[in-house]
Amino acid sequence: MKQMILYLVTIVIWGSTWIAIKFQLGPVDPMVSVIYRFGLASVLLLAFCRVRGLSLKFSLKDHCFMALMGIFLFSVNYWLVYLAEQYLTSGLVAVLFSSLVFFNMANSAFFMGAPVARKTIIGALAGIIGITLIFLPEIRAFDASDNGLTGVAIGMLSVFLASLGNIASARNTRHKIPVVQANAFGMTYGTLVLVIVALCLGKPFSFSLSPAYTGSLVFLAVFGSIVAFSTYLTLVGSMGADKAAYAIMVVPVVALVISSFAEGYVWTVPAVAGLSLVLAGNFLALARRPG
Repeated sequence: MKQMILYLVTIVIWGSTWIAIKFQLGPVDPMVSVIYRFGLASVLLLAFCRVRGLSLKFSLKDHCFMALMGIFLFSVNYWLVYLAEQYLTSGLVAVLFSSLVFFNMANSAFFMGAPVARKTIIGALAGIIGITLIFLPEIRAFDASDNGLTGVAIGMLSVFLASLGNIASARNTRHKIPVVQANAFGMTYGTLVLVIVALCLGKPFSFSLSPAYTGSLVFLAVFGSIVAFSTYLTLVGSMGADKAAYAIMVVPVVALVISSFAEGYVWTVPAVAGLSLVLAGNFLALARRPG
């Protein structure tokens, strides 16, 4: 029951962040907005740890793995997503990210010796076919030019790095590092790396005081980063990186459900069929065996 609540919280929050991110696009460079988002989240988490008296003392090795998690999951990964969306539509990027479950299966088996269940693979295939049906119009419109292939390559690299971040998080949980402290340090390290990249690329650190920008920034930092990543990485530690990654498949579906009310998205027959497959794949992969 606890895992199901964490799962639902993760997909509902991340599904709603798609709309919040739209308010971040404008006068502020996207990479700088990501820096503000995770920078604010890391400050709030570190302050929370101090106020609650949570231990912030870890070994150098633990800090290295928290840094790896932060770099792969909270900075470079997001930067690559923004780069990929310069060549691909957000729907195609969502399709690419649905392959995270397979990367997590492979990396969990390779780095942590985790077994791969047949029903998990079948559920993953059903989910990816479902996501493909949902975004079928965007897939049909894909241009396999050099720019299109470049976008796919960048997108897949982003998924691979995100998977390594998941594995680093699973390792941290296995070594008894609490999710809150791991995220606090991980987001700090990830933000610092992204600041260095932004400075090297000459990104302007501008800011918008508009209610839409500041409000969406706070929402993304508090709920999209602190709350959702805490629930998701708790799932990674408890049920494994492969099963937890199914949340990534449901997120775009939730986003489209919200969009149907907020933006007038119209569901087609293939999209409804795709939704059914995504839900069926999740049920198959996450259902416990009787007894």
